[in-house]
Amino acid sequence: MAARQGRPRQDRQDGERDPGLSPDPFGLAGDREAQPEQARSGAAGSGGCRRGARPARSGAMDAGPAGAAMNRLAIFDCDGTLVDGQANICLAMERAFDDHRLPPPDRHAIRRIVGLSVPDAVAQLAPTLDVRRHLAVAEDFKRHFQAMRSNGGLLDEPLFEGIAEGLARLASAGWRLGVATGKSDRGLRMVLEHHGLAGHFLTLQTADRHPSKPHPSMVLTAMREAGATPDATVMIGDTSYDMAMAVAAGAHPVGVGWGYHEPHELADAGAVFVAAHATALFNYLEAR
Repeated sequence: MAARQGRPRQDRQDGERDPGLSPDPFGLAGDREAQPEQARSGAAGSGGCRRGARPARSGAMDAGPAGAAMNRLAIFDCDGTLVDGQANICLAMERAFDDHRLPPPDRHAIRRIVGLSVPDAVAQLAPTLDVRRHLAVAEDFKRHFQAMRSNGGLLDEPLFEGIAEGLARLASAGWRLGVATGKSDRGLRMVLEHHGLAGHFLTLQTADRHPSKPHPSMVLTAMREAGATPDATVMIGDTSYDMAMAVAAGAHPVGVGWGYHEPHELADAGAVFVAAHATALFNYLEAR
């Protein structure tokens, strides 16, 4: 399948993050300590923007076995980072809002909530609704997404250019790979199998078993399953939710500039590097 380069087109929408998405909002917001980055802007060579070195973070996961320090772990978000999956989520969200006789959200606004659980996403798109209505719209979103999957109505979710090759490079270099996504288990499995990527990943974390981003649960679980320490773990994503999740878990937040949030938003959320394209991303990781 042909890969996509650069920013997704405005007429494509996010992938699914569908039926199993956790109704729990961010959860342990109080668990995330304010951790100043004390980073400076600076050149990172071609293809990205680097920030200064981060201080050690408090509250990080225990180092565990001595061997864990040798396990480098790269955790990837899915929609907006690995694949351009925005079309399906926008379509399902518009249909869910229509079911409740609500005006459809702006598609730019929908793209910006990619990564959150569905109830949290609906709450951001329709803040004047009460919690009961948020949950009802979220359930209809899931129903529409399931129907699109069942009747073959899901739109293509192409890989961004350079992703497949870059994952192979990291695997060959001994990295352990994972995914942390707002998709359901089934939705993530379908995407990875469709693109022939399933064999690359050791740990898969989805909204079926975790609170919504930016809660650190997905990253903490991935590190435990991979036997990696926070210092040896990188969380790669396209939204500020991904960066905040990494910071909360004590991992290294790395942003990609081809997704749904702007590079300056990723940096403000803690990104130590923002890659402009896949080559810059994988060069940065291999140089760590």
